[in-house]
Amino acid sequence: MSKIGFIGAGNMATAIIGGIIEAKVFAAGKVFVYDILHEKVADLHKQFGVKATDSVKELVESVDTIVLSVKPQTFVDVLEGIKDHVNKDQTIISIAAGITTERIAKFLPHNTIIRVMPNTPALVGEGAAALYSGNASIIAMDSAVQIFEAVGIAVVVDDEGLIDTVTAVSGSGPAYYFLMMEAMIAAGIKLGLDEDTAKKLVLQTAKGAAVLACNSDDQPAELRRKVTSPGGTTAAAIKAFEDGNIDELVEKALTAARNRSVELSG
Repeated sequence: MSKIGFIGAGNMATAIIGGIIEAKVFAAGKVFVYDILHEKVADLHKQFGVKATDSVKELVESVDTIVLSVKPQTFVDVLEGIKDHVNKDQTIISIAAGITTERIAKFLPHNTIIRVMPNTPALVGEGAAALYSGNASIIAMDSAVQIFEAVGIAVVVDDEGLIDTVTAVSGSGPAYYFLMMEAMIAAGIKLGLDEDTAKKLVLQTAKGAAVLACNSDDQPAELRRKVTSPGGTTAAAIKAFEDGNIDELVEKALTAARNRSVELSG
């Protein structure tokens, strides 16, 4: 890879920049950053040694790959600002939620466009990202995958509509687990634990379960069965979840998220 530029220096861009430099996907001197908040760019320069740029024009004309990491509401303005400076050989990577490749191509019709749905655990190097492109070469897609694997895992989907499903599963997914943590902490407190103890136990249990699942050859269902002795305490809790139709509730929640993603992309 040659040079990469980030338009937008928010938390996700910062996480990716840190990841690609640490993983040696790009040297710090090959990473360019622009943000309307110049202090953010200055902070990244101090932290990682990246190249600070004063304008989108300067950034675009300095790099081979452009990562659009701006909020959806400012996305069109950014496209308007770069369209006259982009050349057809540059790859465009967008991590803006709800912005389709077709919409980007209206401004940048001659470019390779890759749409990515990352998630916030990328901030701690444990992200999950899905990538889609209708026109990227194998080399371009492999390069993009390498970028996002620097902060977690990355998968490629062959239908842009699946990005809406990915949004529901992993894009919004961390919030579901946080909600479960909240509920377990609250229940622990109600059952007699102090808040600090309940929080420590719940968070470590969530972390331990996730690490175990990620490192086991068993499917989550089998891991659950191994913890659940017939007639025991876990079985009583699982029955309560099942009586509340947890499978149906989760499907309903993910479907709602997927449908909302479709609406926002329309």
